[in-house]
Amino acid sequence: MVSPLILVNLKTYHEGMGQNAHRIAAAAETVGRESGVVIGIAPVFTEIRPMSQHYAIPVYAQHIDAITPGAHTGHILPEEVRAAGAHGTLINHSERRLTLAEIDACVQASRRLRLESVVCTNNDSTSAAAAALRPDYVAIEPPELIGSGVSVSKADPGIIERSVNAVRAVNPDVRVLTGAGIQSGECVKIAVDLGTSGVLLASSVVKADDPAAVLRDLVSLI
Repeated sequence: MVSPLILVNLKTYHEGMGQNAHRIAAAAETVGRESGVVIGIAPVFTEIRPMSQHYAIPVYAQHIDAITPGAHTGHILPEEVRAAGAHGTLINHSERRLTLAEIDACVQASRRLRLESVVCTNNDSTSAAAAALRPDYVAIEPPELIGSGVSVSKADPGIIERSVNAVRAVNPDVRVLTGAGIQSGECVKIAVDLGTSGVLLASSVVKADDPAAVLRDLVSLI
């Protein structure tokens, strides 16, 4: 049985940079080793290389641009993300929305470079559309619940179930994550019981005084 994925997005929080990022990565490595659950992190771009070199956890980029090497000042080159040691990448996060054509191009670039692709969506219909592009994961996150402290698993379990069904109807090989307000082992268990392959979360871990304690709680019921 494949382990659920707990993917922690460090965003650009002060608490997720520099030594704070190392503290979270170390906690993810320790708790992942203890529990057997895969715990990954998505740090800022400049942290991808040190995180991938120092910790035995999957490291994800927060975004890539579907470009090839050349004159693209200020863009995020997928080849460099891969060379820095990234295992995968987020695509179309609610804080970095893309067009459907851009999402498709990013998924194709990820596939070409063997980067695991996690396409973020906001409802069941966009989840179905994303599944048609054949990413590795679709991550459903109702935007109104992101950072709210209200868990999607409890506030709107129906959107999780509908998204899982919508994705499976289009492509059963695409796995589903859910996010927005995930903060406890109960939230994670509900999500997994509804058919997801794990969760995408941020502030409940990144802003915690003790990230390891929060991660232990998150994996405690799976």
